[in-house]
Amino acid sequence: MTYTLLADSGSTKTDWALITDGTVAARIRTKGMNPFQMSEDEIANEVETALLPQLQSACGIGTASSKQDDACTLSNLHFYGAGCTPEKIPVVERALRRHLHVTGVCEVASDMLGAARALCGDQPGIACILGTGSNSCAYDGKKIVKNVPALGFILGDEGSGAVLGKTLVADILKNQLPQTIIQRFNDKYHLTAADIIDRVYRQPKPNTFLASFVPFLQENLSEPAIYSLVKEGFRRFLCRNVKQYDGWNQLPIGFNGSIALIYRQPLEEVMREEGMKVGKIIQAPIDGLIEQEAAKWKP
Repeated sequence: MTYTLLADSGSTKTDWALITDGTVAARIRTKGMNPFQMSEDEIANEVETALLPQLQSACGIGTASSKQDDACTLSNLHFYGAGCTPEKIPVVERALRRHLHVTGVCEVASDMLGAARALCGDQPGIACILGTGSNSCAYDGKKIVKNVPALGFILGDEGSGAVLGKTLVADILKNQLPQTIIQRFNDKYHLTAADIIDRVYRQPKPNTFLASFVPFLQENLSEPAIYSLVKEGFRRFLCRNVKQYDGWNQLPIGFNGSIALIYRQPLEEVMREEGMKVGKIIQAPIDGLIEQEAAKWKP
């Protein structure tokens, strides 16, 4: 029996799926394995201590020293990860191969390519990520052909949780929202302007702090001012990123990420208003990757 192992890795978590005969044999979650944040040894250790025991429990897959005639053979490995730039790909591949016995393809690629494959499969399209940050690319069915730089939450990341949160907080502090909403915000968070400025300008991970206000937007989405704030955030993402790709008004545009899923209705509204074709909208790339891999087994 042979197995294909899929992985979608961010900076905080990695989702794994073990596939055989077109079905999921195991789904596993470990820490994120961003090579810009972890050394080769640290990644290898996470594979050995967190992933491997669960693989062995699921189907008996052994370590890199296992015999090739083991009852369970890992035939292919596809790892899509944040930070997997061309210079970092060999680092991740070496770390994976230390403890995983792979007889066939061992592919390490960017998380953006993983999102494109999950959303578009082998067809041309435009793939977008809307989570804490945002990103996008044009995809020809095999590879990424163009990628507008995301630039982070200060210069870019339009439509992301961090930027939607930033817009909300700025509008609260500058009294740009109805007083009922401002009062609701203050009652919920008890933050002064000084508190917010300290968290954004002096403390680590201000993007995560700003994205933490996404639940407030969700809770108050029925308020016209909040609904408009979210819609305009998505419009900026589409106009400043997606419209730079050839065929943006013809190709399906897919999204993955919590923000895209939570705010699917306003997102689709803006896309229709801008004359865009709505593609898949999924929570996580691993779901789409599983679907694509399972399809290979169909007669």
